[in-house]
Amino acid sequence: MIHKGKAWKFGANIDTDLLAPISALTSAKPEEAYTECLKDVDPTFSANCKEGDVFVADENLGIGSSREWAPQYMRSCGIRVILAKSFARIFYRNCFNLAVPALVCAETDKIATDDQLEIDMEKGEVRNLTKGETYKCDTVPAHLMQIVADGGLMPHLKKKFKKAS
Repeated sequence: MIHKGKAWKFGANIDTDLLAPISALTSAKPEEAYTECLKDVDPTFSANCKEGDVFVADENLGIGSSREWAPQYMRSCGIRVILAKSFARIFYRNCFNLAVPALVCAETDKIATDDQLEIDMEKGEVRNLTKGETYKCDTVPAHLMQIVADGGLMPHLKKKFKKAS
């Protein structure tokens, strides 16, 4: 699977409270709650993020409380792939459960906001089309890519159980 998109670059220790703040979880308009994603870091993020964009971070992305809403809000903003030097484990799995591939990439510090990226998840490569550079990233296990291809964990399980019956 190859994905092309514009990078949104953030630093280290972006926690679930920033991605899905409590104000969003108690919003009077749940369908608009995703607009609170990262508002305390970059108030323009949800308004300017476009379908297919790539979220790029340094270490410890998704630390904090287990909020499935965090990757869901990122997806609702348009993010389709996430790159980070490291992830909180439950956040990492929640990304795949919501059909957003999360890849470990040691060289995210070389990526800047607005760089155009091409990510080959099978080869484990990130091509920075803006800078003409290529970075290695971890490949995604086949079973997790199948969950993404099926549209997330729930559609994947429905498909799997339908085949079994």
